[in-house]
Amino acid sequence: MRVVAKFGGTSLGNGERINRAADSIASAIENGHEVAVVASAMGNTTDELLEEIEYDAEPEDRAQIVSMGERTSVRMLKGALAARGVEAMFLEPGSEHWPIITDEYGEVDVEETTKRAHALAGQLEDVVPVVTGFLAQDLAGNVTTLGRGGSDTSAVMLGKYMDADEVVIVTDVEGVMTGDPRVVEGARNVGEISVDELRSLSFRGAEVVAPSALSYKDRDLGVRVVHYQHGDLLTGGTSIEGEFQNLIDLQEERLCCVTIAGRAIRNSPGILGELSTALGDEGINIDGVSSGMDSITFYVDTDHADDAEALLHDHVVDDDTLSSVTVEDDIAVVRVTGGELPNQPGIVKRVIDPLSDAHINLYDVITSATSVSVFVPWSDREQALSLVQDVF
Repeated sequence: MRVVAKFGGTSLGNGERINRAADSIASAIENGHEVAVVASAMGNTTDELLEEIEYDAEPEDRAQIVSMGERTSVRMLKGALAARGVEAMFLEPGSEHWPIITDEYGEVDVEETTKRAHALAGQLEDVVPVVTGFLAQDLAGNVTTLGRGGSDTSAVMLGKYMDADEVVIVTDVEGVMTGDPRVVEGARNVGEISVDELRSLSFRGAEVVAPSALSYKDRDLGVRVVHYQHGDLLTGGTSIEGEFQNLIDLQEERLCCVTIAGRAIRNSPGILGELSTALGDEGINIDGVSSGMDSITFYVDTDHADDAEALLHDHVVDDDTLSSVTVEDDIAVVRVTGGELPNQPGIVKRVIDPLSDAHINLYDVITSATSVSVFVPWSDREQALSLVQDVF
């Protein structure tokens, strides 16, 4: 099996942990596996270097300075592997076999990176490459960086372009947990999670795998997160399944919006949950929710419009916070879904500007980490779909 193992800063934080990392790599090699390694800067080295730059540094100088953490890590880890009789080489920008190339805009040059990664993969039978994470090199040979979480991106990217079977992210968490173990009693490893689920969690604060890395995962590439104390690269942790689906979709079902008005409704704890539960208990699926200071709108199938209105009206009558409920029919929703959306500044504007230019009314725009949903009049649905498709 071909594995790309990425060791985070904590997992290389001191000599003992570097030895532990080297032991796990050596064990995988002894069991007949091919291993490439991506190493982050030891501990908090990168942050500490950044804090010491108290002048207006040129981008090239800044990249060179912050690269020192990763450059140290790969030398330490290569030395530890050599001490175990494992043939290894460290790679940093400027090395003959360096794989990750960016263009003049700082974006990954896929063609050149793929070619170099394939060439590097051809050496895995004889040597373990230990690659600096986070760093890249442009076509002119200058050091560039892949941004926050760049070591994760380096690892999954190399896993994809080196035709690896699995990428193992070695870090200081047990994997993806059911909740933050520092806050939630009884939190446990979920064992398996979809790439879409994890991307959403990552963009909402979960620090497991950098969101930018997941866009490089395809269906055939396994990605797993394990704790550095586990000591085994090939088992345990949380497996991340699937790949992002890029899709522009017009929902076939006709929707309606049911809006409840109320005084300072946003400041009423539990009101959204109470109303959502009431609809769910009656088997009414909620396709989308939006809220303002004085209103909550539920988008539901038109066939459930009357039932939803009657049900929510009962809550209006019983709750002094709520004042009225109204329903509007004949609404369509166009969804744009894709793993790259969060990395595209202005994506919401790109979606809605053509609709505005065509004088199509927007009932709502609802976003998540990986999708943008626009709610428009049913009569405008085909035109709206066509306009959004043209954008992409």
